[in-house]
Amino acid sequence: MNSFWSYFWPLMAAGLVIGAIAGTIGFRIPHAQAKAKMQGELVVNDRRRRRWLSLAAGLLACACAAAIWYGPMGAARLLAFRVERDARITLNNYEIPEVSAYLHRHPLSRRLILVGPADSFQRGELVRIMPLIPGIREARWSNTGGGVPLIAESIGGAILGFLFGLLLAYLVELRRRYNAQWNW
Repeated sequence: MNSFWSYFWPLMAAGLVIGAIAGTIGFRIPHAQAKAKMQGELVVNDRRRRRWLSLAAGLLACACAAAIWYGPMGAARLLAFRVERDARITLNNYEIPEVSAYLHRHPLSRRLILVGPADSFQRGELVRIMPLIPGIREARWSNTGGGVPLIAESIGGAILGFLFGLLLAYLVELRRRYNAQWNW
């Protein structure tokens, strides 16, 4: 299991679709405004307001999609279950059953907290080995500080997809405007 493909890729894909739709709405110049522009009339403020409104609505939609994916759809719970199961398997394979591992909660992050009796060598090696498990950012023996919350990483992934969608919509609009000049 790779956390990018199982958790972040659907968020980036949703952000890409939302960004393409918001960018198409925001970057498009209606035919009437294009005619007015050719005649020298000022309609720039209406276009700017619509562009910023569509981009703000798209960002809000990305944040909502990330929150729905994180909570009600249960992706965060599934990621935490899989990571903790893989950590338990790793600890059993290294024959350290008295040590337990869990992800930091409140808010959920990808920091693995290790608890239990271990000597100094085991402590050092477990901190080095456990982040190799997919989905874990870092491992610690103390519960102080949770790191970046998973919901923030989720919103960041959705916004990254949103930016790629905006770029795609902008390139499509540039192509449409270029081809529109040859409409004789």
